[in-house]
Amino acid sequence: MQAIILEKAGGVENLIMKDIDKPVVNENEVLVEVKAIGVNPVDYKVRANEGALNWICGEERPVIIGWDIAGDVVAVGDNVTTFEVGENVFGMVNFPGRGNAYAEFVATPENHLAKMPSTISFEEAAATTLAALTALQVLETRVKKDDRVLIHAGSGGVGHFAIQLAKALGAYVVTTSSAKNKDFVMSLGADEHIDYRSQAFEEVATNIDFVLDPMGGEVLLKSIQVVKEGGSIICLLAKHVTKEVLEQAGKHHINVAPLLVQSNGEDMNTLKILLESGKIKPHVSKTFSFSDMAQAHQQLESGRTIGKVVVTL
Repeated sequence: MQAIILEKAGGVENLIMKDIDKPVVNENEVLVEVKAIGVNPVDYKVRANEGALNWICGEERPVIIGWDIAGDVVAVGDNVTTFEVGENVFGMVNFPGRGNAYAEFVATPENHLAKMPSTISFEEAAATTLAALTALQVLETRVKKDDRVLIHAGSGGVGHFAIQLAKALGAYVVTTSSAKNKDFVMSLGADEHIDYRSQAFEEVATNIDFVLDPMGGEVLLKSIQVVKEGGSIICLLAKHVTKEVLEQAGKHHINVAPLLVQSNGEDMNTLKILLESGKIKPHVSKTFSFSDMAQAHQQLESGRTIGKVVVTL
């Protein structure tokens, strides 16, 4: 089968197409013929940085990265009970770890997958994996009806799902994006938009119960200013949750914590239900062929992606 491998971290030229053996499933795994791959910022960060590559995937080389897949079940292990050959499935597989998604076939534990809704395409399914799981795992147990929620970078992969999920939970949603993406984030259900280029969000957003921050740094520190006492912030960049941040938050009785998304088939089933009900819908802004994976990475690295980037096979 064809796969894209990494011998070492570095530029997109290190994404090398190669013929390798098709994986063999163990007793609890499903073999998926991949039709679409969701590409995320973590993909290019892991590809570009040896430390990040080691942290997520371990030190064995070569390695196949990528974690978001949608495709057809072509084989199942002896103990698999959830899926049958011929079914369409989607999921974020083996994260953190060697995802192996950049390949024509992927073997993954059955409890990382869900059956695809019949109403969506493989591209849409692959898009509704890591980013949507992140939004779900952040918001589901932390946001309740009538909470005032601030979602930074609302037009991005995680952000555009988070807006929809927060609205489904009954929250009032404030979000930041550039002015050109205002109509997009408002169409997702946001109640209030802040143009981060012309407005200081910390001077506009008030009385916030919960903040989802995928950016860290000054954005995280300034977010503390807008959260009311007893509120909370989840930052998706663990290294930015520093002693300084925790001390500042503690002075105002605000809880700040990092979160790293985890592969979870039950959560994927929740996303399946949300997709079927129309409460969430992925936005795929760019689609690339498998042979153009380098261009997909460059698109994400540009920082100008609205919603999701997907690669098709």
